[in-house]
Amino acid sequence: MAMETKERILVVDDDPDIRSLLHEYLERNGYSVRTAGNGRELRMAMDTGRYDLVVLDIMLPGEDGLTLCRSLRAESHIPIIMLTARGDEMDRILGLEMGADDYLPKPFNPRELLARIKATLRRASMPGRGTDINGARRLRFADWTLDLSTRHLVNPEGVVMPLSSGEFRLLKILLEHPNRVLSRDQLLDLTRGRDRDPFDRSIDVQVSRLRRRIQDDSQAPDIIKTVRSEGYILAAEVTCEE
Repeated sequence: MAMETKERILVVDDDPDIRSLLHEYLERNGYSVRTAGNGRELRMAMDTGRYDLVVLDIMLPGEDGLTLCRSLRAESHIPIIMLTARGDEMDRILGLEMGADDYLPKPFNPRELLARIKATLRRASMPGRGTDINGARRLRFADWTLDLSTRHLVNPEGVVMPLSSGEFRLLKILLEHPNRVLSRDQLLDLTRGRDRDPFDRSIDVQVSRLRRRIQDDSQAPDIIKTVRSEGYILAAEVTCEE
């Protein structure tokens, strides 16, 4: 039986107490962790290892975290979570503009950082879009049409079916990834983003409502299918119209 490979986290912070705390906490939660105290040590770590995510403090001696974030982003697509001073909104904005995937103000609860790491890694592992909707006004699937400009769902007979904003976002995400299984957590990340509640089960409710809208039998659905223990899949071909 093959041994499961741990996801690798690089923690970059000049505070040795924070490095030690995060090293121990993240290792205890199943990650392989290496730490660095400045830009030079970060580059040494990147040159000698491969990582799945970087936790990067903004306030570092020498090169600051914003400069290092820009450098990392120019060289790779590795996910980056920035640690920022509480209340320093400009640093958070600059970090996101330079390519950070998320940020967390100090002081922080390690459990919140862990939750953000998990969410960021899930987004990074999300399959690429199967449908390029750039420039599209309407998406057609199984004789139904989703009008992206008016946010209307139109049935095969041309009757407009009402959608809530949540139902529209969910259906749009499913249509962007046809014939691919999306977990509940992935769907929550894509529809709610940073504001998601980790215990939110509204995806199941919204899927049930969408099935009723498109007359998909909830007991034996043909379009939005449930994949046991994994999530949901839109089992239909999707075409775009400008």
